[in-house]
Amino acid sequence: MIKIYIYFLFFVPLLFSCKKESVKVAAKSEISVKSYTFKELKPLLERQDGKTYVINFWATWCAPCVKELPAFEKLNKEYAAKNVEVILVSLDFPNQVEKRLLPFISKKNLQSKVVLLDDVGEDIWIKEIDSTWSGAIPATLIYSPRGRKFYEQSFDYELLETELKTLL
Repeated sequence: MIKIYIYFLFFVPLLFSCKKESVKVAAKSEISVKSYTFKELKPLLERQDGKTYVINFWATWCAPCVKELPAFEKLNKEYAAKNVEVILVSLDFPNQVEKRLLPFISKKNLQSKVVLLDDVGEDIWIKEIDSTWSGAIPATLIYSPRGRKFYEQSFDYELLETELKTLL
C-alpha cells in the first residue's frame, strides 16, 4: 500500500507536469517568422494598394527598438480598421531566430506582422530603402498614396501617431 501511495505522490504529478510542459513547447512552436531577402522584401516597401504602411526596422538586441515596440503595437491595434498595416522587420541574426526572436515575439505577445530580413547586402539595401539612412536602428518607413517618409529615430506613441496622420 505504501508503494502505491509513493507512486501517486511522486510519479503522477510528474506525468501531469510533463504534459503541461509539452503544451507550452507546442504553443511556442506555432509562432513563425518568414525570412526575406531584400529582393523579396522590396515589394512590401512599395505596395500601391491604397493602404498606409508603417514599416519598422528593429532587432531584439537593440534597446531603443524594444522600448518603442509598444507604440507600434498600439498603432497597429488602433489603426487596423483605418487601412493601416504595421510590419516589423527584424534585423536579428538568422541563427538567433529560434533562440531569441521567436521567444521574444511570444513573450511580448506581438500582434503586428513580423518578418526577418536575412540579406548580407546591407550596403545595397540600406540605401535602396532610403538614401539618407545610415543603417542605424530603430528606423521607420511610413508610406501611403499621399507620400513616403523615412525616420532614423525612436518613437513614442504620440509622435508616431502624429507622423502617421500626415500621410493618412
